[in-house]
Amino acid sequence: MEKRAAMDRQPHSEGGSRRGEWFVPQWGSARFRTFVGLLFLPYTGMVLSFAVIGSVLAREVFYGRLLAIVLVYFFGLGIAAHALDALGSRGVKPWGTVFSRIQLWGMALAALAAAYGIAGYYMVRYVPWLWCIALLEGFFVFAYNLELFSGRFHTDGWFAFSWGALPVLAGYVMQTNRISLAALLLAAAMALFSLVEIKASRPYKELRRKGPVLAGEEQALLRRYETLLKCISLGTILLAAGLLLGRSAG
Repeated sequence: MEKRAAMDRQPHSEGGSRRGEWFVPQWGSARFRTFVGLLFLPYTGMVLSFAVIGSVLAREVFYGRLLAIVLVYFFGLGIAAHALDALGSRGVKPWGTVFSRIQLWGMALAALAAAYGIAGYYMVRYVPWLWCIALLEGFFVFAYNLELFSGRFHTDGWFAFSWGALPVLAGYVMQTNRISLAALLLAAAMALFSLVEIKASRPYKELRRKGPVLAGEEQALLRRYETLLKCISLGTILLAAGLLLGRSAG
């Protein structure tokens, strides 16, 4: 068992298994751990929190709609976008080959169908302006995660826009069917939080890929990046939870 766990933490021959990440459970089968890992729950939690933060900015909060937009982003980003990312657009498969390409595509398309099914109901009946955001997010799900158009949209700036700013606006639009200056400013703030996250995540992943060959200074740097990522993800989630509790209690 110990030998198997150690092997799971070693770089994979196809780009390095990430099953030793801090957000991946160290128990269960490789398939279970890989599935939980590719959901990137702390970072998915950030995006869901952005949608909550945008929602509670509205003067009147419809909690059914709030739950719906959270589910939309869980399916659309948490599952679909990350399943596409796991395909390995440049031949690097961050989660190995536990899931086949067909399985990952099936996972992504089924999750997108669920996300757009939920969103479609509200867009047709209550919030037609959500179509604008839904189309943009649908574009980025493929353009960013599959690095289409020669990777032009696979940049830190577009990441911050698509998974930082847009979820805030989606949450607000879901409640109000409009955009406000306050929502735009809040979206910009959350985009900056996302930018910090992705700027720390990239060097962190590069260090992780080196595995056990890291020197002492690199090990210390890896731990600092990991601490930063934990703090920003948990801090964002707690911010959203606090605002939601405060709004529901008020």
